[in-house]
Order: sequence, then C-alpha cells, then structure tokens
Amino acid sequence: MRKHFKTTAAVAAAASTVLVAGCGGGGPQGSGGAVSGDKIVIGVINDASGVYKDLSGPGSVAAIEMAVADFKAKYGDKAVTSNIEVITTDHQNKPDVANSKAQEMYDRNGADLILDVPTSSAALAVATQAKNKKRVYINVGAGTSALTGASCNKYTFHWAYDTWMLANGTASTITKAGGKKWSIVYPDYEFGQASDKLYTAAIEANGGTVTAHLPTPFPNDNFATFITKAVETKPDVIASMHGGGDLVNFVKQLNQSGQLSDDLQLVAGVLFLSDIRALGVDQLSGTKFTDGWYWNMDDESRAWADRFKEKVGTRPTSVHAGNYSAALQYLEAVQAAGTDNSDKVVANLEGKKINDIFLRNGRVRAEDHRVIHDVYLAEVKAKDEVKTDEDFEKILSTIPAEEAFRPVAESDCSM
Repeated sequence: MRKHFKTTAAVAAAASTVLVAGCGGGGPQGSGGAVSGDKIVIGVINDASGVYKDLSGPGSVAAIEMAVADFKAKYGDKAVTSNIEVITTDHQNKPDVANSKAQEMYDRNGADLILDVPTSSAALAVATQAKNKKRVYINVGAGTSALTGASCNKYTFHWAYDTWMLANGTASTITKAGGKKWSIVYPDYEFGQASDKLYTAAIEANGGTVTAHLPTPFPNDNFATFITKAVETKPDVIASMHGGGDLVNFVKQLNQSGQLSDDLQLVAGVLFLSDIRALGVDQLSGTKFTDGWYWNMDDESRAWADRFKEKVGTRPTSVHAGNYSAALQYLEAVQAAGTDNSDKVVANLEGKKINDIFLRNGRVRAEDHRVIHDVYLAEVKAKDEVKTDEDFEKILSTIPAEEAFRPVAESDCSM
C-alpha cells in the first residue's frame, strides 16, 4: 500500500506541472465522434493525509485504477481509446484548495472527469468549476444534498450517499423504534450543518425531539465539553455527525466518559468501514447507521472486495466501491457516445439504469443528477459475531432506491 501511495503522489506532482497535449481547457471536450487528443484524463481530488484519508484517499485512486483496467480488458482494441490516465491531488479538506486544484486539473491537465472529493464544502467548490468549465464531475465522497439541490448543474453528478439519505434511513427508523429524544453533535461546516437540519426534520416528523444542537470545530480532537453538554439534556440518543478521524476521536472520548448505557445509544450520522477498523467493534458495537454498500453483502461484492484487498491490503469502504462504479460508468458512457464531449457523455448518463458491484437498482436521475440506488440500515457487530476479517457490519434491512433518496418533487435543483 505504501508503494502505491508514493506512485499516485508522484503522478499528482506531475499533474500540477505537465500540460496534456490536445486537452486544453474551456468548454465541452471532443467534437462529435472523437476523444480529444486520443486521451481520457481522470482527475481524483481527495484527502490523502487527513481525517478522510482512510475512507477515501489512496484507496479511491486504486479503485479507479481497477475500473480503468476492467474497461480496457472488456473492450480491448474496440475501446474508444486505450490511453487513459489517472491523476490525483490532495485538497487538504479545504474548499479554496479544492477550487484551485479543480481549475488546474480541468485547464492545465485536460481532465475530462473529476472524481471523489470528500468534504462537502470542497465538493461544492469543485461543482462550481465543473459548471464553469463544462466538464464532468462525479462526486462520491461528500454528503451534502446541495450537490443535487440548490447547487446542482448540468455537469455534476452525485453517486453514493447524501445527507438526506442518511437522515431518512437512520433517524426515521430509530425514532419510530422509540429513540424519541436526541442530542446532535456535528462538525461546523456544510456537511454537519446540513446533517443537523435534515436529521432534526426526520426526527420531528416521526414524533421525536432534538434537545441539543452542538456544533464543533472541524477538524477537532477534543470533544469532552460537547459530550458533557450532549448528556446534560438526558437524551435517548446521542448522534455524532462526524466522519473519519473526527468520528474516531468522538467515539473514543464518549466511551471513556462512561456515559453510554442501555438507556443511551450512539448513532453515527455517517459511518465507514475504515472508522470501525480504526476504533474496533468493541467501541462501536450496536451502533446503527445507514450504508450505501457493504463489501460482504453478497457474492459479487465479496469478489470485488477480494480484488481490492489484494491490491491495497484492506477491505474497501463504500466510497472506494463508489469511485470504482463512477469511473467505470463514465468510461462506459464515453464508449457509448464515441466521444469525450461532455454534453454527449452527460446525455448518455442521464436516465441510465445501472447494476454493478456498487449500485443495486441504480438509476441516474436526469432531473437533478442524483444517482438513486438501494441502501441499507446496518448495525456494527459485537466482537463475537465477527467471523471473517473486517466483517464488521450486519445488514438489518434494505431501503429501496425509490424510497432512499429525496424525491425530485422536494428538490430545489434547477439545471
């Protein structure tokens, strides 16, 4: 894994200085029936060193490389082009950095597509560049529903999960089951703010109340004060809307406080396999959450996860699988269109029904570019239930695609 990271980092460094011939910026690429410069450039912008490194980071780059290899193997010399380059850079979870890196990728490096981009504020910055440059952007790693809401645009797609889906799945289910009083602790930026708002709406719609709304700095490593305030209101549920390293720190400190009991349960607003791996199932056992995909959910997922583990050394998160799916379906759209022209690729993706290793009953909504698919209410296993390496989750129920995501009628997207 270390060797792979150095390789992709080297590519990222090169990407910042090398101009790709025939792939200048400005406007949709290609001209009808050709791939510009006979080359497809896929840019990956994510967190290579911070709190979201393990849920996304180098693993997402590896998954995208797997998709490129599978595309080439499928089409061989019939591929619209075999010249496909993956470049990557670290946005440091900063929207200004993501904005400048996206502009650089589209303009200097001739990126046809940008993928991943965890951290919602950074994701929205890249969406603005995609709109301005008229280049395709498929977000996988961020959760903000604004990508297919007020900030939607023709060239941006949202592939994996979002805040509306997470709140609809987890908050509604747990409130109906008796968890009526909630304290919500959230990172004070776009994703956390949106999560707090949407969870509150779902809780109240199902007869519950939120007794505390507690924003925290992002990133953060000391949650003691916020945990004390959350417990003071005597809730049934403490919900953490943090992700990655922040979630790990929050849960550790909550457990150390001794506050959790049969009368007070922990809910994770968003939880990834990498978080459970970092904490251990003992720290999270019984925690419920909504997941968009799980590596051990069926034979097809397991087979792909085995390939990923052989390449990377760990089991994949849902973000890793989502990036594989997004990259592969983009390449399939280019193949079908016979060109990397952005408008033609977008037209090919809109309305497309997809079943692959990540998407079950998937469909790309033309109205807002939200990719809908089956999602799952999950629970972290107890230690004695774990029989296979990194098999940390049990799927409690499936939420069908048409129910899992915000209805188009409720979206404020205007293309």
